[in-house]
Amino acid sequence: MLIISRYLALILTLTAAAAAESYTGIITDTMCGAKPHTMFKGHTDSECVRLCVKGPHVYALLDGATIRKLSDQKTPAQYAAQRVKVTGTYDAKSNTIKVASIEAVSGDQ
Repeated sequence: MLIISRYLALILTLTAAAAAESYTGIITDTMCGAKPHTMFKGHTDSECVRLCVKGPHVYALLDGATIRKLSDQKTPAQYAAQRVKVTGTYDAKSNTIKVASIEAVSGDQ
């Protein structure tokens, strides 16, 4: 019985650790990150983000000074340079949010 109790406790702990969380920030890319998107003159910020991810760089979430890569590299394109709420689980080892969903939010949230 003690073994079963420990096993269940372990399962509950692992389940809680993998629970999805919400992160709010701006969709950016790993090249520019928090810097202004000025590499492509004459383009908007959202166009610059989309152009930057065509190379070796990926979509990321900028939350203050923290930049976290996003596992989903298709959905963020529609939110490039916009404020969003990303729901998912964070993997500190790879600095990546495993994305469950992304939705636009207003600037005051």
